[in-house]
Amino acid sequence: MSWAEYFRDNRVQIAETAALNSAGATWRALRGAVDAGHLIRVRRGHYALPDTDVHILEAVRVGGRLTCVSAAADVGVFAFDSRLAHVQIDPTGSRLRTPHDRFQLLTDQNRHGVELHWNVLLQPDDGSEYRVGLIDALVQILRCQEPRFALASLDSALHQRLMPPTALSVIFAAVPREILYLRRLVDARSEAGQETVLRFIVGQAGYEFEIQVRIDGVGRIDMIVEGCIAVEADSRQFHDGWDAHARDRTRDCELAMLGYLPLRVLYRDIMFHPERVLAAIAGLLDASRHYRRTFA
Repeated sequence: MSWAEYFRDNRVQIAETAALNSAGATWRALRGAVDAGHLIRVRRGHYALPDTDVHILEAVRVGGRLTCVSAAADVGVFAFDSRLAHVQIDPTGSRLRTPHDRFQLLTDQNRHGVELHWNVLLQPDDGSEYRVGLIDALVQILRCQEPRFALASLDSALHQRLMPPTALSVIFAAVPREILYLRRLVDARSEAGQETVLRFIVGQAGYEFEIQVRIDGVGRIDMIVEGCIAVEADSRQFHDGWDAHARDRTRDCELAMLGYLPLRVLYRDIMFHPERVLAAIAGLLDASRHYRRTFA
């Protein structure tokens, strides 16, 4: 059996020395595999394949497990910004190492952007050898991230059925009081993080809206604001290329023919410039009051 086969068959990203020894690997074989580049010795007693995700390596090398947005992204849940590793450390943890050098003690100066979380886990036995469970990851996201992005992670986990709705009670029992209002805003119908964020900023601005509205002859619309603005949240993934643009313009034309005001908003504006989205909605509503007429 090759090293890659061992990791694949045992469904692990990180293997401890004891488990490898039980499978027949000697210390000499392990040292030879590391020297030959077939394995990485991540931390004392912990090995990985060379192509293992860098965030996993950083978490284990530090002495913890992925948490917060890093753990959420690892299981496919929306995470607004997971470029830097978020690592769960046991409150009594010691012998911590820098994320890039297993021999160097960790300090505030050599964390290289890794975010450390020292909280006690609700479900310490959940997750995997390198990642905390989803419930604990979402609790940390609610504590760590901006409310609109945390809400998007909750919606994503529920939409993909990665946790039951009853898990919300456990999660919200463990978060600060000032964000408990987010529970009533959770909606598993949102299919993408940007849709949740759009819903949040429009709702916080005080506009009436409906999401996932099906219109005869057009199809499903992401959001209808104040009964007349048909808002679609666009991203490059599904709206790139001429065929996609032609399809979008056709939908916009059909919506206009039915008396709706089409508005397409970009991912970057929803996430980074919500004031532009709100200004566009306000502008269309103002224009509709002056120019919109009722069709016979």
